[in-house]
Amino acid sequence: MMPLSILQQIEYRHKSGLKSLTLLIDPDKFDEATCQLYLQLNAFESANFIFVGGSLMVGANMGKTIALLKKHTTKPIIIFPGSSMHIDFQADAILFLSLISGRNADLLIGQHVIAAPILKKSNLEILPTGYMLVEGGKQTTVSYISNTTPLPADKPEVAACTAMAGEMLGLKLIYADAGSGAEKAISPKMVSMLRKSVSLPIIIGGGIKTVEKAVELWRAGADMLVIGNAVEEDPTFFRVLAQKLAEINHQEIA
Repeated sequence: MMPLSILQQIEYRHKSGLKSLTLLIDPDKFDEATCQLYLQLNAFESANFIFVGGSLMVGANMGKTIALLKKHTTKPIIIFPGSSMHIDFQADAILFLSLISGRNADLLIGQHVIAAPILKKSNLEILPTGYMLVEGGKQTTVSYISNTTPLPADKPEVAACTAMAGEMLGLKLIYADAGSGAEKAISPKMVSMLRKSVSLPIIIGGGIKTVEKAVELWRAGADMLVIGNAVEEDPTFFRVLAQKLAEINHQEIA
């Protein structure tokens, strides 16, 4: 029997009601010492998936980061790119992000045209993803770099219609993100409306700083939560969150 692809794994978990937790690693903030700390805290094995990347990377550390991760974990490593330059063949997959919340043609299709022939020759699994930036209390790096206006946090119906359009266009995942360093996470109300509007797996990221907020978002309909800044500030947070996730998934299966 052929092993499941990464997309099939995400879809299987979604259809089975199993929630997922993803560790987001910024290559500019990751080194051997950080890696060893995460290993001690069992962060890699606690994660279902590992995202590597971000909107702005100032160092040439993507390849080094992925190589280091590959030494210490077999969990799927997925590139979370900020541009067509953020490609590394050592990874397992790449989020092929179309910024459907904005009106910047370069991030809707332009960067994709540049990346397509490179990705075609690679062994990376391509994950077609509708990426929606949601207002998170302050301007974030992704909103500045993308030159787009985030979806209003208090307009869940706009986010829902945007996600529906993404699904109708044939995208396979919906990723709603308040952005790295957001003051507040996407609301459970918006997540709930997204869940009712599309049948695709829903990924939520940005501003998730407490276990209580994470549980709210999972309960509202999020399939996967992406945690980055909160783990950088308190690496033990991820372990506590993973323990809570195990409880939630046990209840789903029981």
